[in-house]
Amino acid sequence: MTLSLVLAALWGLSANMIALLPSRDHHWRAAYVLIALGIPILGYVTWQNGPWIGLIVLVAGMSILRWPLIYLGRWVRRKSGR
Repeated sequence: MTLSLVLAALWGLSANMIALLPSRDHHWRAAYVLIALGIPILGYVTWQNGPWIGLIVLVAGMSILRWPLIYLGRWVRRKSGR
């Protein structure tokens, strides 16, 4: 297992551990930190293991951070006038 996949697995494990903790802001601050850390890790995974493994890691990250993606989709839809 490459270093990039180990980092991605640690990112996923830490995201799940953060989800277990109580939070007043419904984990939004933690989501911002996870996004900021996840983007370079995703790039490193894609660079080291290829685009298919990068796509798998992207889908896994999207499943963990689904609410920011839902709100982003709503924001884009609202801005586009639909």
